[in-house]
Amino acid sequence: MSGCSQSSDNVNEENSTNEIKDEEKRDNEQDNETDDNEESAEEDDGKEENESEKTSEPLYEVDDTWSIVPIDNAEEKVVLLTIDDAPDKYGVEMAHTLNKLDVPAIFFVNGHFLTTPEKEDELRGIYEMGFMIGNHTYNHPFLPDLTEEKQSEEIIELNDLIEDIIDERPKFFRAPNGANTDHTKQVADEENMTLMNWSYGYDWEEDYQTKEAITDIMVNTELLTAGSNLLMHDREWTAKALEDIVNGLREQGYEFVDPKLIKTD
Repeated sequence: MSGCSQSSDNVNEENSTNEIKDEEKRDNEQDNETDDNEESAEEDDGKEENESEKTSEPLYEVDDTWSIVPIDNAEEKVVLLTIDDAPDKYGVEMAHTLNKLDVPAIFFVNGHFLTTPEKEDELRGIYEMGFMIGNHTYNHPFLPDLTEEKQSEEIIELNDLIEDIIDERPKFFRAPNGANTDHTKQVADEENMTLMNWSYGYDWEEDYQTKEAITDIMVNTELLTAGSNLLMHDREWTAKALEDIVNGLREQGYEFVDPKLIKTD
């Protein structure tokens, strides 16, 4: 009986040893599989970063006439859409229209429109749709009339506010009425912003404050050319005309520049 008992103990020990070896083997295989997955994920992340770096390289720059010109061999027949004085009453609507049409743009905002949580949410919503946010001063003053200290406040305080809302500082600055001073140029440079005026715009003029009139002039003006920098505003008639303007420009063969591909300071 004792011999049989000894034999049984040996078998049990042997089985137990085999089970431990099997477990160790499985653990090693799982560790190897985890390492392989981590390496694969790292490779994928690297590829995504490389692709992101490739797509974020600037393809255009702003020239001395405020036109958008290609760097090297980028598409030439393009225009840039910009919306000033946002977010007033129609900025969000305009952003939705452009988003539906898959058209990028810069929304140049004013701080005096961002005085409530609701308006901050509007700006955040425009940004989260993929649109770039530009600085158009806090209160929309005529900058040459201000002291240098006040000029700085108009620009920097708005940059601070925008950063608080969307966690990103603007890369473009547009002075109200296009009226820069030597000091505002210096401040924009210190804030790493590119100056941007425009090629043409009409929607503040009384003759073009209907959907039909603003559509016609924006699409058919003799000023429209490759690289045009189009100025529009957060206004009711422009909001109503926006889809027709985009379609009219497309019918003439124009593509729309993604402002993220424009060289900045």
